[in-house]
Amino acid sequence: MAELKNQVCPLCHKKTLTLTEELVDIPYFGKTYIFSMKCSNCKFFKSDVEAAERKEPCKIVFTIEGAEDLKIRVVKSSEATIKIPQLRMSVTPGPASIGYVSNIEGVLERFSEILKMELDSEDKEVRKRAKQLLKKIRKVKWGDMKLKIIIEDPSGNSAIISPKASVSKLKISKK
Repeated sequence: MAELKNQVCPLCHKKTLTLTEELVDIPYFGKTYIFSMKCSNCKFFKSDVEAAERKEPCKIVFTIEGAEDLKIRVVKSSEATIKIPQLRMSVTPGPASIGYVSNIEGVLERFSEILKMELDSEDKEVRKRAKQLLKKIRKVKWGDMKLKIIIEDPSGNSAIISPKASVSKLKISKK
C-alpha cells in the first residue's frame, strides 16, 4: 500500500490529508485499485475503486432472494448509480460520491442510513414513507422479501460478485 501523508486538504486547506492507494485482487473481479483521501483535521473523506484493466460501461441487476445473499460482495465505483426500484430509491454519482467494496447488506445499510435521517423530517408524509421503507429493508434482511438492486456504471468499475448477477452493456445517452 502506498501512502502519502501531510498533503493539503481540499476542504480545510491544512496539511493534514493522507492519500492512500492499494492494489487488491478481488476474486472473480480482478485486480482493483482502492484510493482514499482522509483529513485528520476536518474529517474530510473520499474514496474510489478502479479496475486495473479497462472495462466497458455496465449495468448489473441482482435480486436478493434470501438472507444468504446479504453476504455477496459488491464493488461500487464513484461514477456508479445504485437503484432499488421497489423502494423508489437511488444514489447517483456527484462530487460527494464515493467508491467502495462492501456486500449486499452494506449497500442496504447505506440506504437505511439515508432513511433514518428522514425520520427527523418535519414532514409527516416523509417520516411515514421512511418508516415503511425501513420496514421493507428489514424484511429483505430477514429473508421475507425479495428485492432488486441495479448498478449502472459508465466506468465499468462496479460489480456484484455472484453467478446470479445479470451483467449487460450500459447504454449511455448522448446529450
